[in-house]
Amino acid sequence: MKLNDEEKDILAGKAGFVPQQALQHQIKVGEFFGAEDLVPVSQAHVMADTESLGEAGVRWLEGLAATADGQRRVRIPTITDPRGTDFAKADLLGQTSTMLDLERRAIAAFVKLGVTMTDTCINYQTIQAPTRNEHVAFGDTGVVIYSNSICGARSNFEGGPSALAAGLTGRTPRYGFHLPETRRASLRVRVDFTPTTLNGWGALGGVIGRLAGNYWSVPVIEGIEGSPRSDQLKHFGAAMASFGSIALFHLAGLTPEATRLTDVAAADLPVVRATRADVDNLQRSYHTDDQVDVVVFSAPQLSLFELRDLAELCDGRRFTVPMLAVTSPQVKPDADRMGYTARIESAGGSVLSGMCFYQSYAREISEANGWKRLATNSAKLVNILGGYGYRPMLASMESCVDAASSGRLART
Repeated sequence: MKLNDEEKDILAGKAGFVPQQALQHQIKVGEFFGAEDLVPVSQAHVMADTESLGEAGVRWLEGLAATADGQRRVRIPTITDPRGTDFAKADLLGQTSTMLDLERRAIAAFVKLGVTMTDTCINYQTIQAPTRNEHVAFGDTGVVIYSNSICGARSNFEGGPSALAAGLTGRTPRYGFHLPETRRASLRVRVDFTPTTLNGWGALGGVIGRLAGNYWSVPVIEGIEGSPRSDQLKHFGAAMASFGSIALFHLAGLTPEATRLTDVAAADLPVVRATRADVDNLQRSYHTDDQVDVVVFSAPQLSLFELRDLAELCDGRRFTVPMLAVTSPQVKPDADRMGYTARIESAGGSVLSGMCFYQSYAREISEANGWKRLATNSAKLVNILGGYGYRPMLASMESCVDAASSGRLART
């Protein structure tokens, strides 16, 4: 790989041991993907939940943080994905002291490295959305697909060590979605309807993700009417990334790189169709039971507007099964101030902050609480939780709130 003079100095250890280690890692990644050089990045977003890190990963973080040189801290704004718990609600979840101690150690190491503990997967709604053509190093798949597609920024899916390395060096290997040619559409999808619910948007994203099928596929989608809102696109992209590993999509006439279809797609690109029937079939495939043990709104974290809508649905209710609503540490204080949290919790729900349900020892939570049949309006969440021993069910926010009250999920 071609290195400039500053990068050569970092590789030689002139900026300190930790940046040197980070750049060595990035060179290996870049060589694997055929990158010719490195590209400067302005932001990094690190996925490093302790369930994935484990004891060995946390020790590695602590080792970096403990290295005795004065240049070990990140050099660009570097933020974090959701953590493995909301410490204030850990008893509710049934998390053990071992889990919580590992989480505290990871947080302490990140802080020593200069990482900003934002604990969010909706930084594009809460912290600072990237701008068009801004090169970034983001980790969370929902963050990457939204930032690439809706904002027009440029990022690959960065693994935890790679995103942290980008924070420490201020650059990342120039391959994949940092390159203009990789961002052109490889699949043309025509839809025959525009969803109206968040679960519907997620299910459509899941259908398109399955059609596209791999990380390097870039769908351009025609037929969406109107101007979808941020929360709708959030669920759409998160599900597409979850079901198909997709990192970028274009909406013809809507997203910044696809003002015209010809901006991103060749004229002879074959067309595939995603129909209302496909979406309905996906949703029905995740309605496996009428009984519900727990209702979860998570993945992605809820925006302030989603919490507002949820609070309105909770008024006058009394839940018979647990209902968890997960949001970011940036949104939670506003939800508290505006009374949304109190209204949700008056019905028997719980508003959790700074975590993500499936990154918080979901299997152990299931075993500790006897939760198997889980209802949610997140297509991304149902796609993931089957692997954790749940029987997840996808429904609208309204139907999920009804289920929290009655313990039963009505069939639609």
